[in-house]
Amino acid sequence: MHTHIIPKNLPNFSEKFGYGDFITLLHHKRGYARMMKGEKFFREIGANCWDPKIRISEYQKYNTRIQVVCTIPVMFSYWAKPGDTLDLSKFLNDDIANIVSKYSKNYIGLGTVPMQDTDLAIRELERCKELGFPGIQIGSNINGFNLSKPRFFEFFAACESLGMAVLIHPWEMMGSDQIEKYWLPWLVGMPAETTRAITSMIFGGIFEKYPELRVCFAHAGGSFIPTIGRIEHGFNCRPDLVAVHNNVNPREYLGKFWVDSITHDPKLLRYVLDEVGSEKVCLGSDYPFPLGDLEIGKFIEEMDLPIEDVENIMYKSTLSWLGLSNANEDAEIKELIASK
Repeated sequence: MHTHIIPKNLPNFSEKFGYGDFITLLHHKRGYARMMKGEKFFREIGANCWDPKIRISEYQKYNTRIQVVCTIPVMFSYWAKPGDTLDLSKFLNDDIANIVSKYSKNYIGLGTVPMQDTDLAIRELERCKELGFPGIQIGSNINGFNLSKPRFFEFFAACESLGMAVLIHPWEMMGSDQIEKYWLPWLVGMPAETTRAITSMIFGGIFEKYPELRVCFAHAGGSFIPTIGRIEHGFNCRPDLVAVHNNVNPREYLGKFWVDSITHDPKLLRYVLDEVGSEKVCLGSDYPFPLGDLEIGKFIEEMDLPIEDVENIMYKSTLSWLGLSNANEDAEIKELIASK
């Protein structure tokens, strides 16, 4: 339920809009491309980042047929003019919708929206619903604004009313300019960013205002679950600072949102399962990027978990989060899991 994809051929949006360091792809050799952020090299990617057929064949090695796909967070482009980000979002969403249409048994799509403008974000959210997407992906902050800001309330209300699931992925990590070395924005900044998003939404009362909102946080919720004791203690000892907009203990929200399974650590995953329950843990991979779980749940299969927990992680939790039903294939999936 957590993989990334990008169109093979991206327009030069910087030239189109006349400004900005939008991502372009330089296909410098067969099967590979350089992602360029303006004139600056960002990352090299392989064809499995854009070719749906290659992705399907690679997933088959791990007995996995269905991928939930969403854009790469660097494509969010919340920094740009809202109308331009809307155009970019439409291009990305149409590409994913085309893949889902061609390979409906292998792909489920999540959209992207211009979160810097609530009206435009809701407009594209509604179009994502029309495209058949069960949800969207957004960043952990929007141009430095926490997700608890009142400016986002109307957007979350629209997600709830439309039944659209939300994947929150860390991006624009706070303090990145101070931790550029050693890949620290990805290793340290991302877990902190996800915790920032969760605590902001809890303390800002988002889950109280919109109780039917279905939210999943990437990377097992970052450092939120491992530090819940500290967060709860802070809530209890300084309610004057913490419980300003919501007086519900943050621990009460464990099990009320979803997280993915990307811990790279069986001990931590067991702790996460103990705290939130397997029905709220979804199989994530972050495919095709190297920091992800590119063996697609292999370490989970080796943990000797109860079959109910394995079934929840492998598919049931994701279906619940996305608001989908898979009754016709339930027996087939159970048989596959049992065979492992």
